[in-house]
Amino acid sequence: MADKNRRGEDAADDHRDDEALDEAVENDSDDEDDEPVSRGGTATRARPKAESADSKPKARTEGGRVGFFGRIVRFIREVVAELRKVIWPTRKELLTYTAVVVVFVSVMLAIVAGLDFAFAKGVLWVFGNPS
Repeated sequence: MADKNRRGEDAADDHRDDEALDEAVENDSDDEDDEPVSRGGTATRARPKAESADSKPKARTEGGRVGFFGRIVRFIREVVAELRKVIWPTRKELLTYTAVVVVFVSVMLAIVAGLDFAFAKGVLWVFGNPS
């Protein structure tokens, strides 16, 4: 029964979405004289360019190039801004992550050491002990 109610709500939402889409299409039909719509499978319009050719890049000052020290200062500011975005772990999380890494590395070290010992003994057994 709950599924029927949900389906009914979805159908009502779809109907409202269809009405909004129809209104948007009617509003767009008034602008048909501006640009032709391509008929190659999808109806798309060309997007206007974001920047004009006359605009200057934001990285430069009005005087020309930014100096060496200006670039270093900008780099440091950007690094600090990125570090503020980082979600730093709590002390408990840090200790947990550290313990997981230490245990994992210890297990892998034991596996590699065991394989190394086994292969060394196997090679000596196959080729004999030259002593």
